[in-house]
Amino acid sequence: MKESLWEAVLSVKKNSPLVHNITNYVVMNNTANALLAVGASPIMAHAHPEVADMVAICSATVINIGTLDEYWVQSMLTSAAKAKELGKPWILDPVGAGATAFRNDTAAQLLTYKPTVIRGNASEIMALAKVSQQQTKGVDSVHQSTEAVDAAKWLNQTTGAVVCVSGATDVVVSGHRKILLNNGHALMQQVTGLGCTATALIGAFVGNNTTDPFQATTAAMALLSIAGEIAQKQSAGPGSLQVNLLDKLYNITEAEFYSHLKMEEYNE
Repeated sequence: MKESLWEAVLSVKKNSPLVHNITNYVVMNNTANALLAVGASPIMAHAHPEVADMVAICSATVINIGTLDEYWVQSMLTSAAKAKELGKPWILDPVGAGATAFRNDTAAQLLTYKPTVIRGNASEIMALAKVSQQQTKGVDSVHQSTEAVDAAKWLNQTTGAVVCVSGATDVVVSGHRKILLNNGHALMQQVTGLGCTATALIGAFVGNNTTDPFQATTAAMALLSIAGEIAQKQSAGPGSLQVNLLDKLYNITEAEFYSHLKMEEYNE
């Protein structure tokens, strides 16, 4: 697995997959810039007359429920349904799952369209799997990622999706395979929307490699967390980290990637 991760990074840069995003207002600019930095091409589109066409022409669709309203929910459901119909990959980010009935209902409806990958923090994944009755604290996790492994496995078994739980340790689960990534830095938590950025990058990597979404998800998460870890070293705070992270996503080298990668692989 380790040997293939950098190949995935180079392949995204070479192929420039087109990624359709229905994401939240807070992160659109950051998400688009991060996709461009890794070599992908972002499209932000949620209008009802065009979302199905966007799904058809893009390599992958990313659906992020961060700033929901009724119009956008219909856009999301239409896009997820079209992706399922066409066999196109789509990625679900259940931001704030467990916080309100509206979010829970929307997430439940989206799950029926079988996402290719689900990425969230521990609280979101646990809420999505209905293993935790505790409401999430906004979009911040009140659980550690490793606490959500059973929930991730349950979601994987019931939906077929690769499940990624992000946190101090990122966990990627699919079938008997499990990856732990121990990269990143605590300062990344002070930049809004980096979890959403992770989901968008997963969209790019999975859209570029539809045959192995587990490997693609791992590569995307490794790239972002390593880039953040390196960028933090020259950042005075969250503002400069945001800029330096984009630069590092753009110019990271193979030597930097592998010298920082802290990955554990399990077959359970």
